[in-house]
Amino acid sequence: MDFNNIYQNLIAGQDKLAVVGLGYVGMPIAVEFAKHIKVIGFDINKQRVEEYSNGIDSTNEIGDAIKDSTVEFTSDPSKLSEAKFIIVAVPTPVNSDTTPDLKPVEGASRTVGQNITPGTIVVFESTVYPGVTEDICIPIIEEESGLKCGVDWKIGYSPERINPGDHVHRLPNIVKVVSGMDEESMREIKKVYDIVIKAGTFSVSNIKTAEAVKVVENSQRDINIAFMNEIAMICDKMHIDTDEVLAGMNTKWNALGFKPGLVGGHCIGIDPYYLTNAAEKLGYHSQIILNGRKVNDSMGAYVADAAIKEMIEAGQAPKKATVIILGITFKENCPDTRNSKVVDIINRLREYDILPIVSDKWADASVAKQEYGVDLVAFDQLPKADCVIVAVGHNEYRSMSTHQLKRLFKDVPDDEKVLVDVKSLYRMDELKASGVRFWRL
Repeated sequence: MDFNNIYQNLIAGQDKLAVVGLGYVGMPIAVEFAKHIKVIGFDINKQRVEEYSNGIDSTNEIGDAIKDSTVEFTSDPSKLSEAKFIIVAVPTPVNSDTTPDLKPVEGASRTVGQNITPGTIVVFESTVYPGVTEDICIPIIEEESGLKCGVDWKIGYSPERINPGDHVHRLPNIVKVVSGMDEESMREIKKVYDIVIKAGTFSVSNIKTAEAVKVVENSQRDINIAFMNEIAMICDKMHIDTDEVLAGMNTKWNALGFKPGLVGGHCIGIDPYYLTNAAEKLGYHSQIILNGRKVNDSMGAYVADAAIKEMIEAGQAPKKATVIILGITFKENCPDTRNSKVVDIINRLREYDILPIVSDKWADASVAKQEYGVDLVAFDQLPKADCVIVAVGHNEYRSMSTHQLKRLFKDVPDDEKVLVDVKSLYRMDELKASGVRFWRL
């Protein structure tokens, strides 16, 4: 079987590329490739496919540009048989015990296997621990298709690096790591990705190495943020402003620029568990990575406890207080609520019979209700508060003046109003001048 003409046939319009999974990663990939070649975009979520087909981008990654895209959006898996290059970009969450949940990847592998044709290259982008692509995905595709990997079809891995909500670091200008099962597949995979990756591709020698790249780079970031969170807790006990400490530290040329915060989302808050779980199967127990995860997973409760302490010191009765939380998405200016650590703040407050009122214009209200049992309230319908927790740095919140913030509170003395600035959005001098009681991470 000759796999050397896939790139040429894609460019010539004789073959199609398919993307399996049209979320925050898959949909931008499909749209970008469609600017150059014929693309099929497949997802099992029929509502999502219908929205895309009607020019609606609920992820806000592409926006109105989706209306002009030539992607053939479909929920019909048989359409995959028309493609000779298939990219799998489905989510890889963790179970409640933090072990990898590979059901989406396994399901996608079955779908691909049932519809693959000879002469096809399949590339997985889903974040997995080293070995999943070859040890789990290949056998499933072979069993479903009756076709032999390496003979009838070939496989590769290229970790996704799309950053949801980031409109600066986009798919074309982020270097793409690519790998293949052999030299032939590697060359063809690299050529195909080079169609859209203007920053260039970086080839690694094998699939397991490429799988490791993704979980290691996100684990590194997780550990660095965990260190900053520890520093924030230490500074809090010392009554030192963390943000000022970091501003001073960052004047040094080799400072890394990390800040404390809530570490959620579908990558940094999850990927380290894929790495540590794989290591434990080989008899190695993580000394640093899991401790970093423990610190970061504790920050929501830490913020909630700080808010309660401030309310008590302001003379409030927390159980009777009206607490407003601004933001529930896992990061600023993004509608993605997956693995949101703001929910940890909410749950901690609920432990004390405090039922916070949450507002976030970026988030999907139905998703917040379904996933977390949170009823979102429109900003202009919020009641007056005793305590306001600004949990996410959306531009709408970042741009608010202290005068505008004070309008959110009840008509009580300023020193009885509690403002919790999780992301250090507001200037210290302005906070002090406002007269409100404030705390920031």
